[in-house]
Amino acid sequence: MRGLDELDEKVLACLTRDARATYAQIGDEVGLSAPAVKRRVDRLVDDGVIKGFTTVVDPAAMQWTTEAYVQIFCRGNISPEILKESWEPIQEVVSAATITGQADAILRIMARDVHHLEQALERIRQAGGVDRTESIIVLSHLIDRGHP
Repeated sequence: MRGLDELDEKVLACLTRDARATYAQIGDEVGLSAPAVKRRVDRLVDDGVIKGFTTVVDPAAMQWTTEAYVQIFCRGNISPEILKESWEPIQEVVSAATITGQADAILRIMARDVHHLEQALERIRQAGGVDRTESIIVLSHLIDRGHP
């Protein structure tokens, strides 16, 4: 993979801000023609810089207003790839990461209510390799820098 130049970074900034922007709109902002923007975006996808396009749904729109962080303690050694495959199908898991410390991983969960959260936790525990979990329910957000 070759390095990114200044125009690549500008195109990525536009797409990050509005992934639905047209090539012409991006071109107007960065000083390129629409076909030149398309070629850059295609190359960025081919090079793996752009991993994909997705829809970010506001959990509140689905009335998922209960948020929790769940520490996962696994039995034995389980690879991060296996953990990811186990939890990816569970819609309530909005993010997952392996971590340092006593726990093996931490999940961020969104649910309608505590009962829904409990159901999601049961699916997480049944996904394999989980010895135990410790949940922390979020009461209020104090700082949110806009990172989903």
